[in-house]
Amino acid sequence: MADGTVDAATRGGQGGLAAALEDLRGELGHELFPLAIGDVAADRRALKELTGQLDDYLLPRLASIDAPLLAVVGGSTGAGKSTLVNSLIGADVTRAGVLRPTTLAPTLVVHPSDAAWFTASHVLPGLPRVTGDGDGEPGTLKVAATDAVPAGLALLDAPDIDSVVAANRELAAQLLAAADLWLFVTTAARYADEVPWGFLRTARERSTALAVILQRVPRDALEPVRRDLGRLLEENGLGGTPVFTVPELDLPAESTRLPADVVRPVRDWLEGLSADAQARAEVVRRTLSGALDSLATRVPALAAAVERQRAGADELRGLAGGAYASALSAFDEGMRDGTLLRGEVLARWQDFIGTGDLMRGLESRVGRLRDRVTAVLRGRPATARELRTALESGVESLIRAVADGAAERAVEAWLATPAGRDLLECAGVQAAGRLGRASPELRGRVDAAVRDWQGYVLDLVRTEGADRRGIARATSFGVNGLGLLLMLGVFASTGGLSGLEIGIAGGTSVLSQKVLEAVFGDQAVRTLTEEARTDLRRRVEELLDTERARFTALLAGVDADPDALREAAATVHARRRELPEGKAR
Repeated sequence: MADGTVDAATRGGQGGLAAALEDLRGELGHELFPLAIGDVAADRRALKELTGQLDDYLLPRLASIDAPLLAVVGGSTGAGKSTLVNSLIGADVTRAGVLRPTTLAPTLVVHPSDAAWFTASHVLPGLPRVTGDGDGEPGTLKVAATDAVPAGLALLDAPDIDSVVAANRELAAQLLAAADLWLFVTTAARYADEVPWGFLRTARERSTALAVILQRVPRDALEPVRRDLGRLLEENGLGGTPVFTVPELDLPAESTRLPADVVRPVRDWLEGLSADAQARAEVVRRTLSGALDSLATRVPALAAAVERQRAGADELRGLAGGAYASALSAFDEGMRDGTLLRGEVLARWQDFIGTGDLMRGLESRVGRLRDRVTAVLRGRPATARELRTALESGVESLIRAVADGAAERAVEAWLATPAGRDLLECAGVQAAGRLGRASPELRGRVDAAVRDWQGYVLDLVRTEGADRRGIARATSFGVNGLGLLLMLGVFASTGGLSGLEIGIAGGTSVLSQKVLEAVFGDQAVRTLTEEARTDLRRRVEELLDTERARFTALLAGVDADPDALREAAATVHARRRELPEGKAR
């Protein structure tokens, strides 16, 4: 039951309502709020409260509408909850005293005939049961059976709602959400405190059956205090709530039980509920109906918060995508601005041609230079390999450089947002540091991509040459060289400028282009160059997409569907009329 599921028999016996609740529980079982967006702490708390109430109350209570009534005794620190429970039972079943917090583990007091129901994990399945003498350990539920409790009723002594221990406060809220009935205990000195009224307003919003026990009231102030408490209840939409007053008594010790006549009105009221099957069923139906009705507002509020999560995730994806789009633009610029045709590539090009003097007088001697280049294509394979290696190295360096820059910009962009900063902090310092630069695997991927691209370019040359019988002989021994010239042409765009205008690197491209044009023709060279450039860009884009996926992978958990939540809540609302009536025990 810890995951909110019910068995097949339950689903069939309760019709579509139980199945609808189970489907809603399944939707709530996802990680709905992984990002630090808005008041995410409140969103996570609301989710925890809702799933807890489904698991601890709605699903088990719907499965067994006629199970014993669970009354949770809750209230502020020092209100005398444990003393009240012991006094109602007439035995020390739960610890009372001056030390705070007194209630370290909640104690459930039941009639022996009902013990089996509560020792099994029907209600509050996440709390291990403890029986026997002694106090329960924190995080457990102590179950004490006694004939002093009427059959059909169980009293649960809860921790303080304002405990200094956060776990106790959370457990108190969980227990109250699992109750059919609240016995809310306060004192004359603290009945107007805000913390109790926050819980009481929750009871109003969820139509939880409620009674208030006002303790430690000076006898001369009984009427004024009771009247003022009634006014506050009326103002907070809780008019008509039963109120029991316990006068201030001079007890010999904090743990001393209250006299039987003082707590008799409360005991008589509880015994009346347990003895009257119809009254008990009305309490259960009221609380169960209120909890179901509250889903109509609580679930849409969670769905709206989920939408904020998705919007935040989209923003982070956009920031990462923008960084890597800029990297692709930088690579595009690097392909066209001639940068790659300088440095080592230029030196190897000059070795390939045979002399730097060949670059002089480019416009007037293109024909003679073309002849020299053609001769070199056939006769200098070693320098051709060196030129190809230099070009390959330059392309790889450019890709890695833009990838490094993109990673750094993406991390900086995420750190500028609360959600991104929290996500990176959760990933850890080392993981965030690795994200800030290209992945170690990129080098191998880049090497493979550039080699594959070079093979693609050679295939282009072969395919284009195969359609020209007149140049078949030239291409038969010059495919590698012509492919190398085409690769060089990819990395500079002359735009009609002369070699002198775009410098030596541009002249390199012009000369390469002239040789290619002599073999394939002007239009074919332009087409081949564009196809080679497009293919390389596609491969680089795929590499950058893989790098970007390191960031988007961190957002994989933001996958909850707010519409699915709304639809599940709407289905529960539509099945609301199927709530069973219950029957006499």
